[in-house]
Amino acid sequence: MTTATSITVRVPLAIRHRPGRKTVVTPTTDGVAPVTARADPALVKALARAFRYQRMLDQGLYVSITEMAAAERLDRGYLGRLLRLPLLAPDITDGIINGRQPHSMGLSRLMEPLPGEWGAQRASLSRCHAPASLSDRRGEQPPSGSEAPQARPSPKREIA
Repeated sequence: MTTATSITVRVPLAIRHRPGRKTVVTPTTDGVAPVTARADPALVKALARAFRYQRMLDQGLYVSITEMAAAERLDRGYLGRLLRLPLLAPDITDGIINGRQPHSMGLSRLMEPLPGEWGAQRASLSRCHAPASLSDRRGEQPPSGSEAPQARPSPKREIA
């Protein structure tokens, strides 16, 4: 006669709630932040729209961003921010499409102004605790904490 035996395996993990889904996050090892295994749909959709709108401008379907925004029923400011995305470094775009972007990189962070130079983009986005895939492949290191720009105190205003 055989007896049933059970094995219990405990795996430390956390479940993060994101809009429309839940993500399982494993603990960090060796100080490396965990990366998503799946592409963020909002980021991928924004990239797709950005490249589509850029292609429409390149083909001459619209003369200006203002004309395109009116025709596509979009806010001109939103369209202008969206049209900065095709200027991202190719490895950053590839990382977003393949789900290798940092957890902290949401659409709002990506829509903020970024430097035009790809190395500076990598350094700026690496402050979001980016995985190694967003570091410069030529060995360029992002600025250390001592070299990072310091926040300036806001000027005090007196209210009469």
